[in-house]
Amino acid sequence: MHQPLAADYAPSTRPIADTAVFLHGLGGWTHNWAALVDRLRPSVHCLALDLPGFGRSAPPPDGLVTVRRQAMAVARHLDRTGHRRVHLVGNSLGALAALHLAAHRPELVATLTLISPVLPALPPLRALRVALLALPGAPRLYARQQSARSSARQLDDLYGLIYADPSRVGAAQRATELYERLRRAELPYASGMLVEGVRALVRAHLPRPAEDSAWRQARLVTAPTLLVYGRDDRLVAFRTATRAYAAFRDARLLTLPDVGHVAMQERPDAVAAAFRAMLAEPDRAARGSTPHPAARSV
Repeated sequence: MHQPLAADYAPSTRPIADTAVFLHGLGGWTHNWAALVDRLRPSVHCLALDLPGFGRSAPPPDGLVTVRRQAMAVARHLDRTGHRRVHLVGNSLGALAALHLAAHRPELVATLTLISPVLPALPPLRALRVALLALPGAPRLYARQQSARSSARQLDDLYGLIYADPSRVGAAQRATELYERLRRAELPYASGMLVEGVRALVRAHLPRPAEDSAWRQARLVTAPTLLVYGRDDRLVAFRTATRAYAAFRDARLLTLPDVGHVAMQERPDAVAAAFRAMLAEPDRAARGSTPHPAARSV
């Protein structure tokens, strides 16, 4: 029997609004979307999900994490709750799960927004260091290193990795995320899930059968797609933005200077504005194929 996903639901001020579904990145949880949800609630109902093994969602029974499995868990949740034609939004690992879902279950997805998607490419040096966690024996060494650091220090290290400017993190956000980090530290499976998430990302970068390639999945997506990249992302190479823009049939590209891996937290106003602009476009399908609109930098 499949385990349900933990979720946070924020209804729109418009009862007849569409629903947007948010999928966090590696080691994340629903709160990662709080700033963006606050800005989008006037436009859409907002449903943020904890992926299996993260946040408050239970881990898979066999402890295995893959992009496909994460995507299928989301699909089961949407099927069970009767959601169709949602506006799917993903960050990092969650963006790969969202991409898989949009390619293989297109009837579920009205639009697709990918924030710092970890598409296969040569990663930056900092990302390669994170990828070392996938090596045998590395998780044990990592656990020993982390045990020597306080939870507050660990959180500061994380902010230094995912934010272009960690000073943007407010006191209330930091307190909430520190509490969650302390709670997660008590879970016996938490470190294992983090390692499995890293391995899922590494596997996504390895040569794969053509039908499983994330780049092929991008070409299969028919939904209007918004791509968001931070120019100072330490985990996803900014150069992949132009390749991603060319890979999707109906793409918009938002690039943000002085932004890292979590644009929805660093520049939620800019991301919300681009998302609303995509939703406000006239029906592109009714007009047939059209060229890509100009990419935007904010």
